[in-house]
Amino acid sequence: MLRLGRLATILQVSFCFGLDEFLLAAQPSGRWLAFARRADVFGRYRAPRGVRLRRALERLGPIFVKFGQLLSTRRDLLPTDIADELAKLQDQVPPFPSEVAIAEVERAFGKKLAQIYDAFDPTPRASASVAQVHFARLPGGAEVAVKILRPGMLPVIRRDLALLDTAAALVERTAEGHRLKPREVVAEFAKHLDDELDLVREAANASQLRRNFLDSPLLVVPEVYWDYCTTNVMTMQRMRGTPISQVGKLREQGIDIPKLARAGVEIFFSQAFRDGYFHADMHPGNILVAPDGRYVALDFGIMGTLSERDRNYLAQNFLAFFNRDYKRVAQAHVEAGWVPPGTRVDEFAAAVRAVCEPIFDRPLKEIYFGRVLLRLFQTARRFNLEVQPQLVLLQKTLLNIEGLGRDLDPDLDLWQTAKPYLERWMQEQVGWRGLVRTLKREAPTWANLLPQLPRLAHRALAEDRMARIEQKLDAALAENRRRTRVGWVIAALLAALVTLQVYLLLA
Repeated sequence: MLRLGRLATILQVSFCFGLDEFLLAAQPSGRWLAFARRADVFGRYRAPRGVRLRRALERLGPIFVKFGQLLSTRRDLLPTDIADELAKLQDQVPPFPSEVAIAEVERAFGKKLAQIYDAFDPTPRASASVAQVHFARLPGGAEVAVKILRPGMLPVIRRDLALLDTAAALVERTAEGHRLKPREVVAEFAKHLDDELDLVREAANASQLRRNFLDSPLLVVPEVYWDYCTTNVMTMQRMRGTPISQVGKLREQGIDIPKLARAGVEIFFSQAFRDGYFHADMHPGNILVAPDGRYVALDFGIMGTLSERDRNYLAQNFLAFFNRDYKRVAQAHVEAGWVPPGTRVDEFAAAVRAVCEPIFDRPLKEIYFGRVLLRLFQTARRFNLEVQPQLVLLQKTLLNIEGLGRDLDPDLDLWQTAKPYLERWMQEQVGWRGLVRTLKREAPTWANLLPQLPRLAHRALAEDRMARIEQKLDAALAENRRRTRVGWVIAALLAALVTLQVYLLLA
């Protein structure tokens, strides 16, 4: 019954914001109806379709907002106007009551609040779709931020995910539905939500990122206090700083803004290529600037990973782009298996050149990655490029970096900032430094394996010799069985002849 009520709410909101246009426009026979309904007296069609979709998702609540945020990263599936509008979605929602937050903390630890924290501020300092944050102080005096999961989220999420999956199944039946893969998108969204609803997992993410940037002059990550973490409560170091969106205030504090913009680019490439582990939710609300000019990362619910193979091919692609070596870009795609092996490299290179050549030698303020990515995806579809799931979060993060860079320093030259770092990284991977590093990494394995080589070689030879003996025995047994069968046949024939002879004598 609750699901039916929620479905009725969704249909009502969809109707109010004119979202039936998307379904009607997808069916040729329904275009006339969509056109006729533009004269609706309530003016449902006056706003652009992307704006109406964004407002509808905001009206439907946190789960739909997060789904819209994920959709905004899939520019391979969505038109530019819709993707750009969905990228504006913010999951700021009203906080839940403080007494509920305190009850959740006490339930999580099985103690009264005064036995857990020396002090706890009941006023929430931040509130998002799945959790809110309160400041507190530990018994040792450490100032902390306590992230508390919204109570009762799981039933709501399951209900809305079921409805989203049903809607996706209906969309799949439309003309464009099969290409859009809506059910795969919903499944991907469900996975990200599962990750965000486990605060122990988020604490582990924060701990790993902090370890990767320990003592870094560029980025600081809060320390996690594991004794004060459960699946629905996370306690971490309280961080102080200025929101990165407040550029004017940062200037007043004497922060070198162009340097800050360059540092953001280096942080991104360090995470993606050096570590293969990156913060995948780098919107301005999750980043502070410390008084010493370092970035402060917050909210670690969504992290991305890249294998060494992915990093290698991506670095080759970036460097080839920077050097305008479009043939190498095409070859890297073929070698990575991202396009069919029979793809004409020269044709693919020419298509990529047509997209990328116009954007070089321009400052960041004149480059819009959303449009470039859209054209690249359109080009890629012509060559049957397979969308790589592991790269979707990287694409989202790159768009976040673009937005941050544009806000901080519109004249930032992203290419020239990133190129030296990537060249240095590639040299470390394939040069003599890379060889030395690989030998060091593999040294413990070889040190353990080398003393065992004589025994392993003897065992292999013995097993090989025994295998040959077993083969010969099997062959001999098979021959013996064959001869036995032949002997029985001959014996049967002799017995028949003897019987026939006796019969003739007696007759």
